[in-house]
Amino acid sequence: MGLWDNIKTLGQEAKAPLTGLGITQGYSNKERVTIEYPDVRRPMPRRARWRHVLNRYENGMEKCIGCSLCAGSCPANAILVVAAENTDENRRSPGERFAAQYEINMLRCIFCGYCEEACPTQAIQLKDICELADDNRKDLIYTKEMMIVPDPTKP
Repeated sequence: MGLWDNIKTLGQEAKAPLTGLGITQGYSNKERVTIEYPDVRRPMPRRARWRHVLNRYENGMEKCIGCSLCAGSCPANAILVVAAENTDENRRSPGERFAAQYEINMLRCIFCGYCEEACPTQAIQLKDICELADDNRKDLIYTKEMMIVPDPTKP
């Protein structure tokens, strides 16, 4: 290898970082394709079905009447409903019963939406909330208190 070859190799090595900087500069002027999550969130598709919520009526009563149709329609057997009778002193839903215990095992749920379709009072609904990750398996069993919409009549 002669002196001229050494100079050529040195020139190519000096040119490589400048080529890289040129490519970087070219992309810095283009529109960003990434977002600053979680500060900025992408809009979900209109039919997105993720996290379950239990709805209430406008007067604050729970829509769930404890009929367990959602549990019966769940192909993954992820829903547990334990119903209790409404009393005049403690009326939680307009029906005869209410869901005293309502749990969804999110590790089993396949987000098929059959529970939402089976519900006669539209109490359960799959919303576009997609943050479902957790570090603990026990925290992925969603209870009624985790899913129910806040009472609009209470401040």
